[in-house]
Amino acid sequence: MIQLDGDSLTLKQVAGAIFSGDKVKISDEARVKVNQSRAIIDAIVKQGRSVYGVTTGFGKFSDTVISAKDAEKLQLNLIRSHACAVGELLPPDTVRTMLLLRANALAKGYSGITADALQLLIDMLNAGITPVIPSQGSLGASGDLAPLSHLALVLVGEGEALVQGERLSGSEALRRVGLKPIKLKAKEGLALINGTQAMTAIGVMAYLEADCLAALADSVAALTLEALRGITDVFAPDSHLARPYPEQRLVAGRILEMLKGSSLTTAQGEFRTQDAYSLRCIPQVHGAVQQVLTYVREKLLIEINSATDNPLVFPDTGQVISGGNFHGQPIAFAMDFLGIGMAEIASISERRIERLVNPQLNDLPAFLSPDPGLQSGMMIAQYVAASLVSENKTLAHPSSVDSIPSSANQEDHVSMGATAARHAAIIVDNGYKVLAIEAICAAQAAEIRGAERLAPATRKLLHQIRSVVPPLTEDRSMSGDIERLARSMKTQDWGMEGGF
Repeated sequence: MIQLDGDSLTLKQVAGAIFSGDKVKISDEARVKVNQSRAIIDAIVKQGRSVYGVTTGFGKFSDTVISAKDAEKLQLNLIRSHACAVGELLPPDTVRTMLLLRANALAKGYSGITADALQLLIDMLNAGITPVIPSQGSLGASGDLAPLSHLALVLVGEGEALVQGERLSGSEALRRVGLKPIKLKAKEGLALINGTQAMTAIGVMAYLEADCLAALADSVAALTLEALRGITDVFAPDSHLARPYPEQRLVAGRILEMLKGSSLTTAQGEFRTQDAYSLRCIPQVHGAVQQVLTYVREKLLIEINSATDNPLVFPDTGQVISGGNFHGQPIAFAMDFLGIGMAEIASISERRIERLVNPQLNDLPAFLSPDPGLQSGMMIAQYVAASLVSENKTLAHPSSVDSIPSSANQEDHVSMGATAARHAAIIVDNGYKVLAIEAICAAQAAEIRGAERLAPATRKLLHQIRSVVPPLTEDRSMSGDIERLARSMKTQDWGMEGGF
C-alpha cells in the first residue's frame, strides 16, 4: 500500500501503482492538513472575502467578484469550459499517473480541496477508472488546464472514462465500480486542474522508458563492437579516470563487463589503430546521456512532490497566496533536455547500424544480405533508422524557448512543458525502434562471425534478440520484426533496471 503524504512519493512507487497495481491511500497526517486548508477556504466564502479563484473569476477575470452563492457553480463552469483539449488520447498509463500525481499534490494540504474530492481521485485510481484525455491543448502555465479539466470532469460524473478497456460516460464509469460523483465546492475545480501533472506524468513515463533504453543501448553497442571486431583498449579505466565523469566511467565499465570472454574483440593496432567515433566514443556519448537522465530524474522527483496550483492555502499562517507554482518551466527544460539526450542515443546507434551494413566500412557481406545483390538484406532497415533519427532532430527543437500569451495577455509567458514532454516521449519511442534495428543488424553480423565466439553476456543478449526476431535467411518485410523487438525491449525483462 502506497501512502500519499505529498512529500515522499518515489518513482519506484509510481511504477508500482501504474504497472503493478499497488493500491494507494492518503496518509492520516495528510488528511489532517487537507482538512485544515479546507477550513480556511470555507471561512473565506463565509466571510465574503475576495480571493482569486474562490470568490473571483479566472485568468483575465481575476478582478471579477463572484458571489458566495455562485462559488460552487463557478467551479463546475471552470472545468466544463476548460475541458477543450484535442488530438490523440493520452495513453492509459499516463492518465493513471496523472491521477496519482494530482492526488499526491493535493495531499500536501495547500490546495483547499475537500477530503472527499481527494478520496474520490484515489478511489478512481484504485478502481481502474481511466479518464479519457486528449493530448493537445496545454500551454504549461497556468498548469495543464485543458487535460486536467478532462480528468476533473469524471469526478463530477461528466466527460468519459475507460473501465476495463470499455469507454463509458463519466457517470457510468463511476457507477460501474460503485463510486458516486461529487459536487464541487468553492476552489475545488481550480484545485483539480491548476497544476503540472499532465506534463509531469508524460515526463515520468518517458523518463522510465528512457532510462531503460539508455542502459540497453550499452549492451546492444557491446554486441555491435564484437560484430565489427571493435577495439576494447578505449574502454580501459585509466582513459576514463583521465576525464573523470562518473557516468562515462559507468558506461565504459558496462561495456568491458559485457565483453568479458569475447574472442571477437581486438586490441589497438591488431587490425586497425582506431575505431570510428560511433564505437570509440560510446562511453563519452552514452555517459553524457546518463548525465541528462540524472538531471531529469532530480527534477521529476521534486515535481511529483510539489504543490503546483494557485492560490495556495497555508494553514499555519492562514495566508492564501496567489503565486505561480503552476508554471511548468522546470519540467519544460527537463523534457527538452531528455528529448535531446535520447535523440543522441538514437543518432549514434544509427551510425553503428551504418557501419554494420556498409561493405565499405567492414568485411561483412554487403548489407548483411544472405545473397548480396539478389537479396537486399538490411539495406532499407538502415533507411528506416535514418528516417527516425532525422524526425527526432526536428522533435528535439526545444519547446521551452517558445511562449505565446493567453487570457488577454494576463498569462503572458508560458512554458510549453506539455509539448516538450510529448515530444520527448515520441523521441524515446523512436529511439527504441532505432535500437531494435541496431540489435537486429548486430545479431545478424554476430552470427556471421560465429555466435560461439561471443562473450557470455552478449551471447545471452543474442539469444534474447533471437527469441523475438529470427535470423534473416532470405529477404522479408522487417516492419513486424522491428516493432516486435522494440515493444519487447520496452515491456520484457532484458536485465535492465529503471532508475528509480
